[in-house]
Amino acid sequence: MQARNSMAPASRTTIDQNRAVLHVRPREDFVETEITRDIAQRALAYLQAGFPVHFRGPAGTGKTTLAMHVAAQLGRPVILLVGDEEFTTSDLIGEQSGYRYRKVVDRFIHSVLKYEEDAEQRWVDNRLTTACREGFTLVYDEFTRSRPEANNVLLTVLEERLLVLPDLRRENAYLKVHPEFRAIFTSNPQEYVGVHETQDALSDRLVTLDLDYYDRDTEVSVVASRSGLSLEAAARVVDIVRDFRASGEYDQAPTMRSGIMIAKVTAQQGLTPSVDDARFVRVCLDILESKKVFNSRAREQHTHQRKMLLSLLEHHAPSQQPARSRARKESQHEAHTKYNSDSE
Repeated sequence: MQARNSMAPASRTTIDQNRAVLHVRPREDFVETEITRDIAQRALAYLQAGFPVHFRGPAGTGKTTLAMHVAAQLGRPVILLVGDEEFTTSDLIGEQSGYRYRKVVDRFIHSVLKYEEDAEQRWVDNRLTTACREGFTLVYDEFTRSRPEANNVLLTVLEERLLVLPDLRRENAYLKVHPEFRAIFTSNPQEYVGVHETQDALSDRLVTLDLDYYDRDTEVSVVASRSGLSLEAAARVVDIVRDFRASGEYDQAPTMRSGIMIAKVTAQQGLTPSVDDARFVRVCLDILESKKVFNSRAREQHTHQRKMLLSLLEHHAPSQQPARSRARKESQHEAHTKYNSDSE
C-alpha cells in the first residue's frame, strides 16, 4: 500500500483569540493511504453537498485528526467545540452578559440641564452562533458527551439552516445560517461513562462514517510519520501494540496512539527498538502495562501480563546480540583462514 504525506506544504494553525477561530492547514505529518484518502474524499463530498459528517469510532482511530484534516480541505476558518456534560444551549449559541449603559446630556439651553439614562443587557455570541453567522466550519469533537437537550439547537441549524435564538434577545430571534457553514462531528460509541446516546432526530441529519483500527500498513506509515522512526523500526513498535491488542489482556485497548507514544520517545531519546536496549523495554512497559489496572492482591496477574509483554518484545524486537556474535565469529574464521592460507 502506497502512503504519502498530505499534499499541504506545511502544517499550520493560527488562532484568532478574540473569536476562538482557528485558521488551519492540513498537517504535514498527516499520512494518506488508500484507506484514509478514501474516507477523507467521501467526507469532503458530503460536506460540499451541504450535509454534516459524523466520524464514529473507538479511541485512537484518528477521528479528530481526520476531522481537522477534512475541515482544512474546505478552506474556511474552523470553530472547535469539545463535548461536555455541563454544556447548556447557551454554551453553544451565547447568552446575555452584563449591561450596556447609555447616558445622554442635553445642554442645548445653558440654563437647563436635561439628561436621560438607560441600560440594556448585552448579548455575547458563542461558538455555534459565530460559525453559523460567518460561514465557518464547526468541528464538534466528542459531541455525545454533551446532553441531548443542549444539542437540540442543532436540529434546525442542520435541516432548516436556521438558528433559533433565545427570546431574551427581543430582536433577531432567528439567524439565517451562512451558506458556507459546514459541520463535522466525532464520537466514540464504545465509551459508556460520561456519554449520552444520540437522539434519533440529530443522528438522522448526519452522514455517519464508521472508523475502526487501521490495517498494519497504515498504522506503520502513521507511526513512522508522527515519530520520525524508520518504517522498519516503526513496524516493530506497531506489531508489539497490535499483538497486545489482539491478546485481550487489558482494560483499555492499546491503540495506534500507544504506538506513536512509544515510537516518539524512542526517536527523541535515540533508543534502539530492541530488547537489547533496557530503556526501550522500559518505555514499552510503562505505556502498555497502564492499559490494565491491578490491585495490590493481583501480583500474579501483573506478573503474567509482564511476561506476556516481554514475550511480545522478544518476538517483534529481538535481541541483535546473537547476530553480532555470529558475524564476529565468521569474521574471525575468515581472518584465520586467510592467515593459514598466507602461511602456506
